[in-house]
Amino acid sequence: MEHDPEEIWRATLEACRAALESSATVPRCVGITNQRETAVLWDRRTLAAPRRAIVWQDRRSAEICARLREHEPRVAELTGLRLDPYFTATKLTWLAENEPGVWRDGDVMIGTVDSYLIARLTGGARHVTDASNASRTLLYDIRAGRWSEELCELFGVSGKALPEVVPNFGEIGRTDPEAFLGLELPISGVAGDQQAALFGQLCLSPGDIKCTYGTGSFILVNTGSEIIRSKAGLLSTVAWQAPSGELTYALEGSIFVTGAAVQWLRDGLGLIDTAAESERLAREVPDSGGVVFAPALTGLGAPYWAPDARGAILGITRGTRAAHLARATLEAIAFKVRDIVEAIRAEGLATPVLKVDGGASANDLLMQLQADQLGTPVERPVIQETTALGAAFLAGLGAGVWSSPDELRATWRLDRRFEPRYDDGTAYARWKRAVELVVGWTG
Repeated sequence: MEHDPEEIWRATLEACRAALESSATVPRCVGITNQRETAVLWDRRTLAAPRRAIVWQDRRSAEICARLREHEPRVAELTGLRLDPYFTATKLTWLAENEPGVWRDGDVMIGTVDSYLIARLTGGARHVTDASNASRTLLYDIRAGRWSEELCELFGVSGKALPEVVPNFGEIGRTDPEAFLGLELPISGVAGDQQAALFGQLCLSPGDIKCTYGTGSFILVNTGSEIIRSKAGLLSTVAWQAPSGELTYALEGSIFVTGAAVQWLRDGLGLIDTAAESERLAREVPDSGGVVFAPALTGLGAPYWAPDARGAILGITRGTRAAHLARATLEAIAFKVRDIVEAIRAEGLATPVLKVDGGASANDLLMQLQADQLGTPVERPVIQETTALGAAFLAGLGAGVWSSPDELRATWRLDRRFEPRYDDGTAYARWKRAVELVVGWTG
């Protein structure tokens, strides 16, 4: 899985140009949010990328993770993460071992997508990242709040090429008018997509929890100033860092394939023409007819962490229709999220309400299934693109539009609350059996 960094930059400029043309409002600042873990390289002088970016979903470094497995306890202690191809450092190790020509010490910069965009926005003046993105690289000590020399040595990454780590809001840099649409604005907020969504949902107090339904799904719960070390496969991560240096942490469950499973129904099987049709099709049947879809299309993330697992569709009969598979796909998303929430509850954290956002949160059937599986209400806000909203909130705080995070609480508006209905647990029990099978299947 790779992206062309130049294409990302062009798309960013086009989107910003369209936003400016459609509004008479003069912007005061820039906020950035980005897909995390993706490894980007670029020349410090020309800003040209010597190769395509390696995306967070890419699994080519699985063998490197297996080779370094003895170091996982120490890696987890420092980073709060697993030793998995998901994270940035293993991708950089793969590049160093397989494409050493792209590494010219002193010339090539390393970063995640936020770092690359800031470099382009500032005309190369700033090489920075924020604490939330840094905490997803396997190179950042989340307790010390800095890059770890020990981890850089383990993964063979030059610390000189890494960006400076800055707080999530405050003036991070200024845009270069020649690079960015003639505008000179403060870049005053930045966060990885899931932390931005947590902030956009105003989950500002310990115990507040949200789930973003995108290509994958990501459940984060605010743990305040405490780093909670999960025994159930969840990740300890930085939520955000204030200009004072104070770090807020989160516990995260990462699901690699949720919306991507619906995309597979559309693009791979041709069962639907648009992702939104999945709800209509799934409503044609009262249940999945015993069909279980375990969508381990790129392995399984939390709480299983089985990178070699492969997907399976079980329980098919001659009576199985496309509608049953669509229903089973939506159920699988709800089951995966329940797996994570159950793990969070096992850590002693209460989850009285789940806030939801992202594209698939518009699917009313999925949201009702989710409430049924959790046994707790699900709340969907009016603004469901809370990742972008979180970036805006952070940027506004950094530029003085708002004086404090607490001032933002009054902006949250409820669209719909889904109350749980009775569920006997039969379908979820089938799901757990299906997961056991795909975790052991590596064909």
